[in-house]
Amino acid sequence: MAVYTHVTAEEITEFLKNYNEGEIISLKGIAEGVENTNYILQTTKASYILTLYEKRVNPDDLPFFLGLMDHLVKKGCNTAAPVRDRDGIILKTLCGRPAALISFLNGLSVNRPMANHCYQLGREMAKMHKAASDFGLSRGNALSVAGWQDLVLQCEDRADEVAVGLKDLLHDEMDFLKSHWPSDLPTGVIHADLFPDNVFFMGDELSGLIDYYFACNDILAYDVAISMNAWCFEADGAFNITKASRMLRGYVKERPLSDAEMSAMSILCRGASFRFLLSRLYDWLNQVEGALVKVKDPSEYINKLKFHRAVKSPSEYGLGI
Repeated sequence: MAVYTHVTAEEITEFLKNYNEGEIISLKGIAEGVENTNYILQTTKASYILTLYEKRVNPDDLPFFLGLMDHLVKKGCNTAAPVRDRDGIILKTLCGRPAALISFLNGLSVNRPMANHCYQLGREMAKMHKAASDFGLSRGNALSVAGWQDLVLQCEDRADEVAVGLKDLLHDEMDFLKSHWPSDLPTGVIHADLFPDNVFFMGDELSGLIDYYFACNDILAYDVAISMNAWCFEADGAFNITKASRMLRGYVKERPLSDAEMSAMSILCRGASFRFLLSRLYDWLNQVEGALVKVKDPSEYINKLKFHRAVKSPSEYGLGI
């Protein structure tokens, strides 16, 4: 989440006239994230997230994102849901941007995930994968192998400004992943961005998942790999096998992983770390002047990628523990 487009009091007041959600009390921008403009909206009725979809988001994808959230809520998943206006419309326009009002999900993200948090995330992720299995829309993953290649080409000339030798690392890893990326694993709808700031807890209990704007159809176990990268490394860069094992145990409690999925976990984790290294590198090199947004250092994912490149066995991720 971030703020690129500034909304005035007059504009949000006019926007709310078509809803039955009360009168505005406050509107506060959210700095975290990189893709869209987000505000916390407080009305006399409740709290909401107001999202304006920026230029990097393809408007044609919005029915998928919002429809998926609506579908998951109806299937009993703990997630935020889009709010319909008086005419039943979810997707609106505000400040010249596509916009939606999203229900506010109670809870807090955790800054330092513990093993129990990882277990609960694994279970909820698997539940989400199963609930989305009959969702009627599909969306390809623009940030899979072909998308990685495009980002490498866009970043290669300045990559060594971030770390010496990074350009060579990008090309070496790209060549490996193009040759080894799995093509025969179970697929379905994945969240693709289950970082700690997109998972809420009430006390020690998971209260829900948010921010489905990278959701797409891809390898289900790839979602697990993304989450292991995001949740199972410590601040000093060390991989925590206990957290990884607990996440995997939670996941297989709801959806067992096949032998093929477990065998491919190292490659999936390499791909996941490479994907976020590239997107963070691109954003680091192409910062938007004046935007209220925290640009994330790509160096964290250089180190994670190097760890995965050295893994020799799925047991190093806690599989089977």
